[in-house]
Amino acid sequence: MSTTATETPTKLQLLELLAAIGTAQWRDFAAAAAHHGLTSTQAKLLAQLDGPLPMRALATLLVCDASNVTGIVDRLESRELVRREPDPADRRVKNVVATDKGRETIRRVREEMQTTHGALDTLSEAESALLYGLLGRLRPGMEKTA
Repeated sequence: MSTTATETPTKLQLLELLAAIGTAQWRDFAAAAAHHGLTSTQAKLLAQLDGPLPMRALATLLVCDASNVTGIVDRLESRELVRREPDPADRRVKNVVATDKGRETIRRVREEMQTTHGALDTLSEAESALLYGLLGRLRPGMEKTA
């Protein structure tokens, strides 16, 4: 299912390539997370925490039930990787916040993704910039919620 440099790939070919890359990147992420005693879902939750997020928003991002998020957060909280805080606008809502230890852990997980880093190292600076721009254009459409 390859194309030459002058042929335009079909959407199906692009989708298959994106899926293969996404699967390989996820496998690499899960392996690095395991080195830190995290499941891939725990690491994914931790990676989502750029700032405080309500439990319900985390459930949406993880595509799971809110009750599942409670257990995941409980385990991360017991390791002092996250903490719960009341939302300043609605004290009934609990926000989840990454601790310094949690931010450091997810930074190390990303840093240890050797397969992904190795693949990206094959790109020139110009190719990296081009890929970054193209992925940036795709991201908003891919992150739309249904």
